Amino acid sequence: MLAVEEARARILAALSPLPAETIALAQAQGRVLAGPVAARLTQPPADVSAMDGYALRAADAAVGVPLTVIGAAPAGHPYPGRVEAGQAIRIFTGGFVPEGADAILLQEDATEADGQVTATEQPRAGRWIRKAGLDFSAGERLLQAGRPLTARDIGLLAAANHPWVSVTRAPRIGILATGDEIALPGEPLPPGGIVSSNAHALAALCLAAGAVPSVLPIAGDTEAAFQGMAQAARGFDLLVTTGGASVGAHDLVQSALAPEGFERGFWRIAMRPGKPLIWGRLGAVPLLGLPGNPVSALVCGVLFLLPALRRLQGRAETAPAFQPAIAGMDLPENDGREDYLRCALTRDATGRLVATPAARQDSSMLKTLAHAEGLLKRAPGAAALPAGSAVEVLDLIAMGV
Repeated sequence: MLAVEEARARILAALSPLPAETIALAQAQGRVLAGPVAARLTQPPADVSAMDGYALRAADAAVGVPLTVIGAAPAGHPYPGRVEAGQAIRIFTGGFVPEGADAILLQEDATEADGQVTATEQPRAGRWIRKAGLDFSAGERLLQAGRPLTARDIGLLAAANHPWVSVTRAPRIGILATGDEIALPGEPLPPGGIVSSNAHALAALCLAAGAVPSVLPIAGDTEAAFQGMAQAARGFDLLVTTGGASVGAHDLVQSALAPEGFERGFWRIAMRPGKPLIWGRLGAVPLLGLPGNPVSALVCGVLFLLPALRRLQGRAETAPAFQPAIAGMDLPENDGREDYLRCALTRDATGRLVATPAARQDSSMLKTLAHAEGLLKRAPGAAALPAGSAVEVLDLIAMGV
């Protein structure tokens, strides 16, 4: 069995970022930049006032000495002339500082009457002036490739005069649940059957990660049904299956797909939950075969599917981001598989993150996963640990999972 890190490394090595496409900036939230972006202009384009007041020469503005107000410079309407000795310009926030002026006298520190303004506080040269290029300059690189765009990034790109942006195409993901015993939500259940939760949960995982999922009809436990997957897979950037990945008589993902061009990269990983995981290719389409068990499928989705989606999007960071925490209870020794325990996350009196595993970790208990806030990682062969020991966790809430 492969170690978790090795399995993830092999999956990522087999994938490449998808091609770029150009979209309107207003539609770019959450999309991943396909290349670096530089500013198309300088911001601010000239020295501007940071406050309402008067633009003048600091050397002239002694307290009590009147200056002649010769014009105004509201935002968007620069004063066309120059400020000379003994003169001032009424200016407003965002207004261009006129030539000759080097200071702003705040309006609350000034008295204006009969076309003259008098300072009640001494202004300082450079005070309340935002210099040209304070934020960024034309040609300056603002954002790097591989960055998922946030609302803050959208604002920055708009300010830099980018109405369009080049992003990696959103991955198209086919999701196929398998098994005679399952039915999609709302459909009649077969005798001894259960409702399939995996396809919808994985589709939600894909949506949250910026991919475009398609839930395909359930494939029954026949070779003909599985072989139809070869046709269903066309046009997808990744096919994700759930179920049919183990060694039972009805686990057909590998055996039934071999005649359709399936090439297995690896099968089975040393983790719990989720040992019977398959990675390979169905013709030109990468295939990630997840376990049919609902908790196993979702945990493997977090550990393997999400990194694969990030790789397809060209994101700079692909690996799960574990955080340091302390165990909220005694932990028994672990066996030879890497273990992921569903846990609650709290903070102790000193602010440390505390991870407390659920009492039962049965991989069929989806409610436990839904209520969990994190996954506590236990290394293969890890020794027993007392409460308060250092551990690593994935924060599912912070990940939006």
